[in-house]
Amino acid sequence: MPTSRRILVRWAFCLAACVVPLAAGAQQLISIRANAANLRAAPGKSGEVLWQLDRGYPLEVLERQGRWLKVRDFEGDQGWVAASTTGALPYHVVRARSARLRAGPGDEHAALGYAVYGQVLRTELRGADWVRVRLAPGRTAWIARDLLWGW
Repeated sequence: MPTSRRILVRWAFCLAACVVPLAAGAQQLISIRANAANLRAAPGKSGEVLWQLDRGYPLEVLERQGRWLKVRDFEGDQGWVAASTTGALPYHVVRARSARLRAGPGDEHAALGYAVYGQVLRTELRGADWVRVRLAPGRTAWIARDLLWGW
């Protein structure tokens, strides 16, 4: 094998060795697709209902067991939800006491109001430091990304 080809093969192998662990440790986020879903203490309909999650609530998947997902929320609480009640639409939840809603991505933009702790917002666009969220049909605002949890 020519030297340049060996170098290319070694480079590709090294790149794959670096990328695979990153992908394996990547966080998988889902959101509640149903109008409401039960968070249970154990997988299955016989598991104790801990509480109900509303549409859009973002969750991190920790484990899969058949048709059930073990999940964690933004506060670190864990439980099980039926996979059929979840989807892949991106949402964020406010993790700060309050978060100023802005007309654009930056503190220099006009303040439009506030979102409060635990409020779930549909994600429209993610930037490095700011997230555009949907407030209502046709209305959007920007929130500093470090005040949110989700994707």
